[in-house]
Amino acid sequence: MNLSGLKPPKGQKHVQRRVGRGMGSGRGKTAGRGQKGQLSVSGFGQKRGFEGGQMPLHRRLPKRGFRNIFKKKFAIVNVGVLGRLEGDSFGPEQLLELGVVKKLGDGLKVLGSGELARPIRVQAHLFSKSALEKIQAAGGSVEIVGAGAE
Repeated sequence: MNLSGLKPPKGQKHVQRRVGRGMGSGRGKTAGRGQKGQLSVSGFGQKRGFEGGQMPLHRRLPKRGFRNIFKKKFAIVNVGVLGRLEGDSFGPEQLLELGVVKKLGDGLKVLGSGELARPIRVQAHLFSKSALEKIQAAGGSVEIVGAGAE
């Protein structure tokens, strides 16, 4: 058996019907569209979601909620995670390289979950109040990078 001998099963392929090719063809004049009505005229096109005059589904369903298009998406890291890492100075780029943060987005925010036993220096766009307190209580320092606080 070779590829040149392959054929579709009998009855699978049909000859395309040529409509509108004269009265003798059996599909002339109206070309299978019927006599009158919207569907019979050339140039007929229906809008997406049109349901024959019935109120379309996307208009029948209730609209809920609000999507803030100006929302900022920050990468988040906790103080406890920073305490477990090697080194004493951390910035957004270092955390990205270490794989602690997958994507920076609009910046880095440090949150106060976890414990911190040693002094560290942290650079980030935003800090939570508890994170600031824990870093400073451990003897560390914080630096706000970029156009940080909102």
